[in-house]
Amino acid sequence: MGIMKRNYTKVEEFILLGLTRRPDIQTVLFLVFLISYITSLMGNVLIIFASRISPRLHTPMYFFLSNLSFMDICFTSSIVPKMLINFLSLKKSISFDACFTQLFIHMGVGGSECCLLLAMAYDRYVAICSPLHYTTIMHPSLCVKMASGCWIVGFINSLIHTLFALQLPFCGPNVINHFFCEIPYIIELSCTDASLNKTIIFLCAMFVVMGPFFFILITYCYIIFSILKISTSVGRKKAFSTCASHIIVVILFYGTIIFLYMRPGDTHVANQDKMATLFYSVVTPMLNPFIYTLRNKDVKGALLWITKKKHVSE
Repeated sequence: MGIMKRNYTKVEEFILLGLTRRPDIQTVLFLVFLISYITSLMGNVLIIFASRISPRLHTPMYFFLSNLSFMDICFTSSIVPKMLINFLSLKKSISFDACFTQLFIHMGVGGSECCLLLAMAYDRYVAICSPLHYTTIMHPSLCVKMASGCWIVGFINSLIHTLFALQLPFCGPNVINHFFCEIPYIIELSCTDASLNKTIIFLCAMFVVMGPFFFILITYCYIIFSILKISTSVGRKKAFSTCASHIIVVILFYGTIIFLYMRPGDTHVANQDKMATLFYSVVTPMLNPFIYTLRNKDVKGALLWITKKKHVSE
């Protein structure tokens, strides 16, 4: 407490170094990320819209998918708009309050998505391993409770990190070698030892990231065993196809998350971390709508139904 009572000159803003300092490349990156952001928004909004409008998508699977799409919209929106502004700005700064707000939202949505992917895995487990009891078990009220729990866990985790980070004094330097306010890079700028914060990051990552991932692996072990028991190859293929999209999303999302947050703090390499963060925060949310629609006849059928209904109404 004695350290905290010293008179520090509080940092009022942070400077984000971003992806590159070359103006010509920044212009190209602005166009690339603008297109990817618009694509991500349109794709995820379309899935949410289809899940709400089409009766055939009023199922637990698509309820969770629409939650995932909303999380992806929040995920990219917490980072990309500020990135786009900084690409065109000479001074690439972010205020102290805006930085911690960005940190809070990004970590909250990220933690929520970790838990939601587990909920989606459980939905597939019940559908394949207990198909006769699926409608009884996956009741709408349970789905709402599961989704709400995911949001609550994610933002409690984020609140813990944010509050502990705010207890640290920041008196300079104020340069963040990243394109947004990432928690490991924020605490490195503290004027005091941040070893407690690093420990909290690791422990929370074990609970919020590795915990759901471990249970997802167990869930898919049971799913695979159940699929192998199906007598016909057509039945096995159909059962596996309902899980394929989710498996791809889990691999893409968790692969980069584990790489980022399950390493000791002193092993972080800025350029590697930037690429990994870009992948799970920008690329994956943009790809998710394509992953779930290109292989999914229900979503394709629902979009076609909505299109035909619109033409009829006109």
